[in-house]
Amino acid sequence: MMNAVLADYAVSVTDLKRNYATIINEAVGAVAVLNHNRPEAYLVPAAYYEQLMDYLEDLEDAEIVRQRMNNEKSVKVNLDEL
Repeated sequence: MMNAVLADYAVSVTDLKRNYATIINEAVGAVAVLNHNRPEAYLVPAAYYEQLMDYLEDLEDAEIVRQRMNNEKSVKVNLDEL
């Protein structure tokens, strides 16, 4: 079974150990770390990872909203009465 590499840049575990600073400084976007020519891990810039986590949280919140819209009765509220 062939594993797809989901990055534009790939390095071996050995190369990463030997040239970590250079690889991190030169990489743009995600770096696939290969072990025996298979993706073992992906390195992503910290800012991108933080954005990804925020996005996943937004998706989870949106799913909660959808579930509540389908399962709960709505209540009319007059803002002047609050």
